[in-house]
Amino acid sequence: MKTVSDFAAAKAMGQKIAMVTAYDAAAARVIASSPIDCILVGDSVMMVVHGEENTLGATPELMALHTRAVARGEPGKFIVADMPFLAARRGLAPALDCAAALLRAGAQAIKIEGVQGHVEVIRHLVESGIPVMGHLGLLPQSVHASSGFKVQARNSAAAAQLRKDAHALVTAGVFALVLECIPAKLAAAVTAELPVPTIGIGAGAGCDGQVLVWHDLLGLNPDFKPRFVRQFGRGNKVLGTALADYAKAVHAGSFPTAKESF
Repeated sequence: MKTVSDFAAAKAMGQKIAMVTAYDAAAARVIASSPIDCILVGDSVMMVVHGEENTLGATPELMALHTRAVARGEPGKFIVADMPFLAARRGLAPALDCAAALLRAGAQAIKIEGVQGHVEVIRHLVESGIPVMGHLGLLPQSVHASSGFKVQARNSAAAAQLRKDAHALVTAGVFALVLECIPAKLAAAVTAELPVPTIGIGAGAGCDGQVLVWHDLLGLNPDFKPRFVRQFGRGNKVLGTALADYAKAVHAGSFPTAKESF
């Protein structure tokens, strides 16, 4: 996937979209040779890389830094960068400045959480030539307002509001929509209603695609395994074995050898 139009084409042809987060050039280089369709430089970097409890510490400058690193490692994949906490709420000019910084850093599109209260900002960004991906359901930037990381839109009123918000985002011009931690039946219904593709995380198989965090799918943190995560690799064990073998060789004096020395 290299352009916004590829997302619409994938939905039209019934092709699922595989998306993964990345935060640095090293990860992006690995993704470069894979069949992954697109990369999300998520503000989840605050939690999985910087060790924070939530995503609120992300700034436009930090997101641009990580976006630039990913773009350097993989210039061929379609890159979406998160607009950080409150970046879409400070008004049109600050939102434009943030989005422009992310695109200049190497992103092809930006992602904005929610819609209520800043639909005009989203519309203005789209009209300014900046592709915008929406995000509904669990909104990590609103973790305090939603009382934690919980499944959203469980009751009929909340589900109706989410569907209304999804259509508002489409009207504002988003080219795709992330649905996070909502009931699978609701996600499938929204996906069927919308002309743009949905990317699910904890939203069931009825979405047009899926996104997972790099560290989660590789099993780099085996103790973190929410219901919606499948560990496709045993990264923690592989890395642990490599480190143990390295330490053993150093302690035994078998590394470096003459061939590994100058």
